[in-house]
Amino acid sequence: MARLEVYVSTDVEADGPIPGKHSMLSFASAAYSADKVLISTFTANLEPLPGATGDPKTMDWWGRNADAWNACRKDMRSPADAMKEYREWLLSLPGSPVFVGYPAAYDFMFVYWYLMAFAGESPFSHSALDIKSYAMALLKKGYRDSSKRNMPKRWFDKLPHSHIALDDAIEQGALFCNMLSENLKT
Repeated sequence: MARLEVYVSTDVEADGPIPGKHSMLSFASAAYSADKVLISTFTANLEPLPGATGDPKTMDWWGRNADAWNACRKDMRSPADAMKEYREWLLSLPGSPVFVGYPAAYDFMFVYWYLMAFAGESPFSHSALDIKSYAMALLKKGYRDSSKRNMPKRWFDKLPHSHIALDDAIEQGALFCNMLSENLKT
């Protein structure tokens, strides 16, 4: 019998476009069942990687978003400790974890790199579900026309999108579950 899937909506805040050269500053995951029950959350602010530097364009963005910057620099933890704890959290979920991101290519790249570097494995394997790609299929539109501004309002709950990782993970997880529910009804 196959294990149930747990949809792990994950958001990353970083100081540049790629891991290793740049650091993941903060990340959070909100684990949802298919029927939109929020099972559990995980969040951590991370110390920068040794030798990594902030990308100038990204750091300019952070300069315009001081509240989010301040939030992701509180209570920083070592990446090794946080990623090992995150791996254990993922394995403790009541089903197979499915990474869900918006955009999955960016968020998954950082999470996968950090899991492999600091925890030795990824409970997600090397798979990620992209919300925008899922919207493209549901809306029957091109990828570029499947952005949030073109998605139906009924897919969105009134939740904050603050660029604080946990807020954004919860918000996009609810969005995905609403899309999933609508798709499964048809």
